[in-house]
Parts: sequence; C-alpha cells; structure tokens
Amino acid sequence: QVQLVESGGGLVQPGGSLRLSCALSGSVFNINTMGWYRQAPGKQRELVAAFTSGGGTNYADSVKGRFTISRDNAKNTVYLQMNSLKPEDTAVYYCNPRSPLFRGFGSWGQGTQVTVSS
Repeated sequence: QVQLVESGGGLVQPGGSLRLSCALSGSVFNINTMGWYRQAPGKQRELVAAFTSGGGTNYADSVKGRFTISRDNAKNTVYLQMNSLKPEDTAVYYCNPRSPLFRGFGSWGQGTQVTVSS
C-alpha cells in the first residue's frame, strides 16, 4: 500500500516553531527524492523544501533560513523543522516527491494543518 502520513502541525504563535513528520510506507517512494509542499487557502500548492539530486537541500526563498528538511532513513521518515514562523506560513503541509519524474508523485496524503496566529 502506497501511503504518506503527515503529522506535527498545529496552532503556533508568530515566531514559534514546529516540526513536521512524514512517514513513508510501501516501496514506491524514494526518501531521497522527497520534498515538502504547502497549500494556503485560495492558493496553489507550492514546493517549499526538498532534497536535491546531489544530496543537498533546496528551499523556496520565502522559507530559506527558517525551515530545514531532514530525513531518517531507518525510520523512512522525512521531517520539516520550521522556525521563526510567520502568519503567511499558515497552510496545509504535504510531503511528496519533488518532481513528477519520481515514482509516487501525486499520491498525496491528508496533509497536516499549520496555523500561525496570535
């Protein structure tokens, strides 16, 4: 069964932190191809962080310096550490392969809601 399960979202004040988790199951997903997306109300889903083919990481300008993507291969889990959160980070966050070129792309989980508000 192909499945992505995101967790760790919640309500946080501006300036706060959250760590999101994405558990990969099944044999479709390659953890090294994964990324984190978000979709705010009325907006398109956007890729905010991903592992690159060279073994590094890449971030959208809006989150650079505040978000960090990491992984635990033994647990087949991808993380997103989010610091210095802003109200504009409010969105549903999803994990998925960083490109349609990779297996499993488009098989979305339920996502996890992040709300940044005072």
